[in-house]
Amino acid sequence: MTTKILICDDEEGMRRYLSKMLTNWGYQVESFADPLLLLKSLKDFDGDADMLLLDVKMPQMDGIEVLQRLQVKCPQLPVIIMTGHGTIDSAVEAMKIGAYDYLTKPFPKEKLSAVVKHTLEQQRLLEENSSLKKELQEQKVSAEPIFRSNTFRQAYDLALSAADSDLSVLVLGESGTGKELVAAAIHYASPRKNSRFLALNCAALSETLLESQLFGHVKGAFTGAVQAQKGLLEEADQGTMFLDEVGELSQVLQAKLLRVLQEGEFIPVGSTTVRKVDVRFVAATNKDLQQEVAAGAFREDLYYRLNVFPVELPPLREREEDIEPLAEHFLQKIEQKTRRAVAGIEAEALAALKKYHWPGNVRELENMMERCSIIARDGMIKPAHLPFANQKLQPADGPTLPLNLRETERLQVIRALRETRWNKSRAAELLGVTRRTINRKIKEFDLNQDESLD
Repeated sequence: MTTKILICDDEEGMRRYLSKMLTNWGYQVESFADPLLLLKSLKDFDGDADMLLLDVKMPQMDGIEVLQRLQVKCPQLPVIIMTGHGTIDSAVEAMKIGAYDYLTKPFPKEKLSAVVKHTLEQQRLLEENSSLKKELQEQKVSAEPIFRSNTFRQAYDLALSAADSDLSVLVLGESGTGKELVAAAIHYASPRKNSRFLALNCAALSETLLESQLFGHVKGAFTGAVQAQKGLLEEADQGTMFLDEVGELSQVLQAKLLRVLQEGEFIPVGSTTVRKVDVRFVAATNKDLQQEVAAGAFREDLYYRLNVFPVELPPLREREEDIEPLAEHFLQKIEQKTRRAVAGIEAEALAALKKYHWPGNVRELENMMERCSIIARDGMIKPAHLPFANQKLQPADGPTLPLNLRETERLQVIRALRETRWNKSRAAELLGVTRRTINRKIKEFDLNQDESLD
């Protein structure tokens, strides 16, 4: 979709200059000489414009008054104020009201380009932030994990035994083992079940966005913060907050989270006012936090606050009995989503699934079933449809030998990278892990694009 930029300036020469520059850069432009016409066009603003370049001094109406009206009509529209050298005070006033930035006339095209690009990028990040928050707020995972094995049953029962308390629970285990499902089960079995269960992946966002997501921010807290926004902690008040990949938190955010755990209070970004919350925490990680503490990467006091009630989930390779019911569940889910009938899994293919070592665990199994459902044109999943079919695990030199877990994992990472031509995002998807995990494994195994399995 083409980015649309509005211009409002009573000087025809300035409108022509701006229109020519912006159009040459690929933007769609609409200009107004009269601010009243601009306000009329934005009467029913529905997001069809991405930015406004607004002059301060205009005979029909002062730019400050226009900005004040826009803050009521469409506060989400970023406004760049254009002002002369003699009206800097007006630019400062406009910034206080809610203008995103200002340009002092005359300005070169390089300055215009930089301000426009920065504004649009910050607006995009804020929209992604808002979209993610909405998605997280609406997310409720109340279904119980699917399993038959006693191995998983023991871990699951242990987790549920903590539901009636407000103890912090630390769910340990490899990526893709179902930590979020267990966290949700704890919430929905607890007295807090009628309040919100919110989940946040600490590895998925930059430190700045993560801080804003957790603690919220006030208007003007940072460039582009045109309105105040509650954080997930406030939204989860009286409920449960699930922090996945908590080992990825920066030292700064670790300190702020510790205050919430100890005192039940925090300060939104850009504010000086303390907010109180009553939130139960369930955290998860696939890292060894004790090693992280020893290395100085994770706060010891925060570790003990989170690790009041540890629960470790077994990897899928230790839950052979769960593979069949999980696979069948995912195929049913895929059928409902795509309306593509899947007849089932042949016995030989099922046996192969049970022998596979599953470095990506349950998440990898789900991805594999989705892939197989596309390949299996007759609706029956066969051994040949499995991505690891006909693969032989062989050391670099010598005959086929049993491999230890680390070497098996290394080979699977290499295979995924080779199959995707080193597209890390796609490789992560194939293995059912995050891109950050792939990057960590590449570093851990010292891999490069010349790695070969031959």
